[in-house]
Amino acid sequence: MGFTLEGPVLEGAFVRLEPLGHHHAAGLADAAEEQRDSYGFTWVPRREEVPAYVDTQLGRAADGRLAPYVQVDAATGRIVGATSFWEPRPWPSGEGLCAIEVGFTWLAASAQGTGINTEAKYLLFRHAFETWGVARVDLKTDSRNARSRAAIESVGATFEGVLRNSARSWAPGEDGRLRDSAVFSIITEEWPARRAALEHRLAALHERRTAATAPGRA
Repeated sequence: MGFTLEGPVLEGAFVRLEPLGHHHAAGLADAAEEQRDSYGFTWVPRREEVPAYVDTQLGRAADGRLAPYVQVDAATGRIVGATSFWEPRPWPSGEGLCAIEVGFTWLAASAQGTGINTEAKYLLFRHAFETWGVARVDLKTDSRNARSRAAIESVGATFEGVLRNSARSWAPGEDGRLRDSAVFSIITEEWPARRAALEHRLAALHERRTAATAPGRA
């Protein structure tokens, strides 16, 4: 389609997104083994599964279907999760990139609610719209995953509906079964307003973090 899916390093104040490599496996394993209560509907490997997880994602990358990242806490340098660009779709002409999905996202418990997810989505969206020139970014999650749906809506994506029996279920006890997927998107006409809202939110988060770590604060 005249486009090669490769994700560069993307860096912000809270998070650095690094293209996944085998050298990230130990850090991913540590992140994945934190409290796992929020992973009921999400593919997050156990420590012993991480090497195979990395191999699977790099295999998809080699096929041109995925650009996998690790999420690195910018303040500590610690790996705190993963995310990806996924399923590139070309324009009707067959040239260039029309749409991309952001998926395979998870964060260690200690990184949730810190601004890392918000900034990671901002960096991915900005690259997709402003560098690749896509018309659409979409995100999907198990329709039962209220936490994930709220997080997706919080970064400005619009709920479009539910695709029934559309993807593999990762819920415990549902091996071999399909899930219903809640579908969200941002389109190019919406991006300027979504970008401004995300930048405003990130600036406020950064201001609060700076104030909290200022010398002399009790």
